Amino acid sequence: MDLPKSIDDTLTLLTGADYVADRSLATVLFLSLRMGRPLFLEGEAGVGKTEIAKVLSVTLGRRLIRLQCYEGLDVSSAVYEWNYASQMMAIRLSEASGETDRQRLEGDVFSERYLVKRPLLQALEPATEGPPVLLIDELDRTDEAFEAFLLEILSDFQVTIPELGTVRAEHPPIVIITSNRTREIHDALKRRCLYHWVGYPDAARETEIVRTKVPGAPEKLTSEIVAFVQKLRKEDLFKLPGVAETLDWAGALHELDAVALDPSLVNDTLGVILKYQDDIEKVGGAKVEQLLADMRSELRV
Repeated sequence: MDLPKSIDDTLTLLTGADYVADRSLATVLFLSLRMGRPLFLEGEAGVGKTEIAKVLSVTLGRRLIRLQCYEGLDVSSAVYEWNYASQMMAIRLSEASGETDRQRLEGDVFSERYLVKRPLLQALEPATEGPPVLLIDELDRTDEAFEAFLLEILSDFQVTIPELGTVRAEHPPIVIITSNRTREIHDALKRRCLYHWVGYPDAARETEIVRTKVPGAPEKLTSEIVAFVQKLRKEDLFKLPGVAETLDWAGALHELDAVALDPSLVNDTLGVILKYQDDIEKVGGAKVEQLLADMRSELRV
């Protein structure tokens, strides 16, 4: 599928994959696709940053290549490494057969046959369906050394393998970078990208998201779930519930055949939307009753 030709086309593309986006996100995504610039998405966990890359992969018919970042991520895990076991076996077999040409042997074992391609190298390879979608997920989990290495790749979309030479992308991949902002990403990398902060949605958009993703949930239940979660996000919690938790809760309550919230039901299912015991203890019991009362008062207005 061709890239969208306007912001409205981008909104339609996202909506067609059941992703409810506001116009500002559609605008920066459209510009990223048209300008061939990486898109840096920052925001709290669970607000739908990763989902954007998945939606692009599906709607554009492109391969999704995901690099899940973590502390200690290095070149061998992110770009390439050699299959040393197979190389050693090839060397021993050559020696056993009487091969004495070291230069030829070196050329054989350091060939693409023994190269293990990791996500960043895979993303530079040509594809018949078009450049892939490269998702670099949770970049803030890596260290600054890897961030600096990534900067080189995003500048020229090429990787140099000493034994083989330089691998350069004929057509750069569509790059989506996400960060939960557990640490600040260096300005040098952000300058290579277009930037967008993905915040928590307002009540109207979150209601639309729940209706889209959990269409079987009763309308009253959907409204109360969204209103309650919106109230929770104003509390002083260690981890506020994201949209992902809202959808999990809506699905769980729908499975329980709930038609509206009540204190007992909310207390029994708090573990679906809150992931830390301290938060559950802070919200549970009397606090739930207070939040429900305030929520219903606001819904009646």
